[in-house]
Amino acid sequence: MLRAPIGLLGGTFDPIHIGHLRPAIEARDAIGLAEIRLIPNHIPPHRANPFCSSEQRLAMVKLAAAENAGFVVDERELKRDKPSWTIDTLIELRHELPDTPLCFLMGMDSLLGLPGWHRWQELLDHAHLVVSVRPGWRPDYPEEVAELLARHHTTDATALHQRLAGHIWLADNQPIELSATRLRALLAAGEDPRYLLPPSVADYIRQQGLYPAS
Repeated sequence: MLRAPIGLLGGTFDPIHIGHLRPAIEARDAIGLAEIRLIPNHIPPHRANPFCSSEQRLAMVKLAAAENAGFVVDERELKRDKPSWTIDTLIELRHELPDTPLCFLMGMDSLLGLPGWHRWQELLDHAHLVVSVRPGWRPDYPEEVAELLARHHTTDATALHQRLAGHIWLADNQPIELSATRLRALLAAGEDPRYLLPPSVADYIRQQGLYPAS
């Protein structure tokens, strides 16, 4: 018998903010996820190196997890001295959790760019994809993504409990239009970040003097 699925949320988290956390909370509640694992990466494959160190970003992720029931931190990608490929993490977790469905959480922009990911065709061998999408919005999918959806899309959240991997579920929620880049600019300008990130993370940023004006 399969265990309840868990959610996996990877990212640079520079810093972690409500745009990361709120969709994950909604997915947790809609699907019935046993937990959400926050997985900060060390060397992001698709973007510039983070502004903050791995240690600082990990500290912020731990603070955010402590404020949200059912959130835990997985440090494995920070311990790799190579790009943080998602496929490597999913393969490791599948071996460690052979009877637990894995739900990899992502935004619609990530799904649209999936063909650029390392070994992207293998992701669904190890996990389900749970995609945060604005209600009523149906983007113009690239051909490869459209074909993937045709084969793997499900509208039934309970299906994510019944198989270890292989489904794509579009989570109708209201994505929060906040990027870490925008948040860093607000912080550098000395603006109040209240309600944009967890209070403990805001305190840590202030205490450490992170994201100063350039």
